[in-house]
Amino acid sequence: MTKTLPIINDDPWLEPYAAAIEGRHEDAARKIQELTGGSGNLDDFANAYNYYGLHRDQQGWTLREWAPHATSIYLVGTFSDWKECEPYRMQPVADGNWEIKLPARAMKHGDLFKLHVHWDGGWGERIPAYATRVVQDETTKIFSAQVWCPEKPYQFKVKHFVPNTAPLLIYECHIGMAEDKEGVGTYEEFRVNVLPRVIKDGYNAIQIMAIQEHPYYGSFGYHVSSFYAASSRFGTPDELKHLIDDAHAAGIAVIMDIVHSHAVKNEVEGLGRFDGSYDLYFYGDSRREHPAWDSLCFDYGKDAVLNFLLSNCKYWIKEYQFDGFRFDGVTSMLYYNHGLGQAFGSYADYYNGGEDTNAITYLTLANVLIHEINPHAITIAEEMSGMPGLARPYSDGGLGFDYRMAMGIPDYWIKTIKEKRDEDWKPTSIFWELTNRRADEKTVSYAESHDQALVGDKTIIFRLIDKEMYWHMMVGDNNSVVDRGMALHKMIRMATASLINGAYLNFMGNEWGHPEWIDFPREGNGWSYKYARRQWSLVDRKDLKYQYLNNWDNDMIHLLSSVHNFQATPIRKLWDKDDDQVLAYMRGNLVFVFNFSPTRSYTGYGILAPAGEYDGVLDSDSPRYGGYGNIDESVSHLTQPDPLYADAHLGWLKLYLPARSMQVLRLAAAKPVKAAARKPAARKAHTGRKKKK
Repeated sequence: MTKTLPIINDDPWLEPYAAAIEGRHEDAARKIQELTGGSGNLDDFANAYNYYGLHRDQQGWTLREWAPHATSIYLVGTFSDWKECEPYRMQPVADGNWEIKLPARAMKHGDLFKLHVHWDGGWGERIPAYATRVVQDETTKIFSAQVWCPEKPYQFKVKHFVPNTAPLLIYECHIGMAEDKEGVGTYEEFRVNVLPRVIKDGYNAIQIMAIQEHPYYGSFGYHVSSFYAASSRFGTPDELKHLIDDAHAAGIAVIMDIVHSHAVKNEVEGLGRFDGSYDLYFYGDSRREHPAWDSLCFDYGKDAVLNFLLSNCKYWIKEYQFDGFRFDGVTSMLYYNHGLGQAFGSYADYYNGGEDTNAITYLTLANVLIHEINPHAITIAEEMSGMPGLARPYSDGGLGFDYRMAMGIPDYWIKTIKEKRDEDWKPTSIFWELTNRRADEKTVSYAESHDQALVGDKTIIFRLIDKEMYWHMMVGDNNSVVDRGMALHKMIRMATASLINGAYLNFMGNEWGHPEWIDFPREGNGWSYKYARRQWSLVDRKDLKYQYLNNWDNDMIHLLSSVHNFQATPIRKLWDKDDDQVLAYMRGNLVFVFNFSPTRSYTGYGILAPAGEYDGVLDSDSPRYGGYGNIDESVSHLTQPDPLYADAHLGWLKLYLPARSMQVLRLAAAKPVKAAARKPAARKAHTGRKKKK
C-alpha cells in the first residue's frame, strides 16, 4: 500500500488534491531516474558546463556547443581577424553537438570570439550558449565572448562555508548601483566599500541581483542573455570570487538572484535563435513569448533544457562558491497562464489543470540537485500565488525550496500607508498579515525589497515623508511629517522582522531610509545614473537624521541575531486592542509592544504577560533613534499579580507607551514575583524599579 505523502497528512484540506500532488512527486522521481540512468544522482548528471563551452587542457583548446539545426559553424574572433577560416570550422558530432579542438597557440587569455552559425536559409553571429565570460565594447556597444584563462586564477581561502540560518538575515543588493557615484559600481568597490557596512549592520547574508550577464542594464538583470557568465560590467570573475570569499570569511552567506523563469529575446547576444530554430531552448508555439515580460519562455519538457538549467545551478555553486539561490519569477513558471489575472482564492486554483507540470518538475529537480551538492545551501522562491508545498522538502511531497518570499507583506504595508488614516491602523490586522502563512513552510518576510523602490513606485520612507525629506532631515529640525515618517518606519520594520518564521530581508540603503526611487539609465531619463546609486554619504553625515534609522536597524538586527533560532521560537500574542491601537506579543523571553496611535500615549498600560521581572532592551522613542526620550530605559518592570490568572502564572505588565512607538523588553526572572507597594505609574516613572548597576 502506497504511503500518503507527509504534506497531505499534515493538511487535511489537501486530501481532495492528493492525486495531483502525488502525481507531481512521481513525475519528479521518474525524471530523476530517467536523467541519471537509474542512479538517482543528479550531481553526476548536471555537468553540461564541463562538456560544452570553451575549455583549456594540456593539449590545447576544446569548444563544444549544442546546435542541432545548424549546417555549419565557424569560430571567429580577434585571432582570425573575425573572418571564417577553415582551421576554425567546427565539426558535427553526435546528437546535434558541434566541436572544435585547437592547439594552445590558437587562442590566448583575453581574446574575443563569437560563432558564425549557418542554417538552411540563413546565418547569424552568436555568443556561445555556455560562454563564461562576455564583455561589451565601450565604443561599439557590441557584446563578445572572451577567453578567460588567467595565469594565476583566484584561489578561494575559505573552503567549506556553512551559512548561519538561525535566523537568516538577508541584505539584498545590486553591485552596479551600490556606489555613491553616478555610474556603475564594481565587484571590487562593493567588496571594499559596501561589504564592511553589511558586516557592521549585522546581516548574515547578501542576496546579489543581476549577476548573470544581461545586455540591457536597465532590466535590473532580469533579461538574461548569457546564463553562465558573471556580468563583466561589474568586473572580472576573479573579483567576484574575491568578494564572495571575503563575505565568507566574515561569516556572511552569498545568495545569487538566479533567473531561470525566462530569457532575453536577443538573438546575437542571447539564445533566441541560437541555431536558427525557434524552439531549441524555448517553446516553438504560442507559449514561446512571455505575454507580460517581452521575453522567451524555456521549454522545461526537454531534457537538454533541463541539463542546461540544472548544470547552471551547479556551475554557480562549484565555480563561484555561491551558497544558494533566490529563484526569480517562480509564479510565472508554475502556471501556463503565468499566474496573470488569477486570484488564487482557494486550493482548487492550484490543481485545476493550469499548472505547468514540466516547470514544476524542473524546480523540484533543481532543489534536489542543489541540496545534493551542498546540504547547507539556501533556496528561496519568489512566488506570489501561495502554492502549497513550495517550501517543503521533496521527500515530503513538496518542491524543495527552503523559503518562499512573503510577497503579501510589502503589499500590505504600502496599501495601509496609502489608503488608511493613521487612526485606522489596526493591530489585529497587522498581526494577522505578518503571521498569515503556512505553518509547515518557512518564509522570507520583508517590508520592502527592490521592487517597492522602482520608478513609478515609492519606498516606505518616501511614501511617509515624501518631499519633506529634501528640506527637513537635518538634526534639530523638528518637523511633524518627518517625525511621523521616521517613527512608523521603525515600527513597520520591527514588526515585520520580529514576526518572521524563517528569514528577514532588506534592500540596501532602505534600512536607513534612502530617499527617492530607483531608476536605471534609459532614454526617458537621458541615460542618467542619478537614481541608480546609493547615497551612503547621507547616512554617514552626523548632521542628518538618516543615522537614527540606521542605528535602529543595526540594533534591531543585532537583537534578533543574538537569539539563537529566533525564527523558530513560538509567537505568543499577549495583547491586541484595536481601539487603543496597541499590540503586544512574546517570543522566547522577549516582549514586543507597539502603540500605533498617532495621538494617544498611555501611562501604566496593562498587558497580561508571564509573571516576573522585565528589563527594557530597545525602544524606538530613544534619542539614539531620533525619538523624544520619553521612556526611562533604566527601569525594571515587575508584573502585578491578578488572582484570576495566578494559576497560569500571569501578571499585569504596566508600561508607559508613548504615541507612535514600540519597545522591546526581556523577561529577566521567569517566575511569579510578589508585588511591591508602589506609587501609581507616571509618565517617566513607570511601574517598576531602577535596574541594578
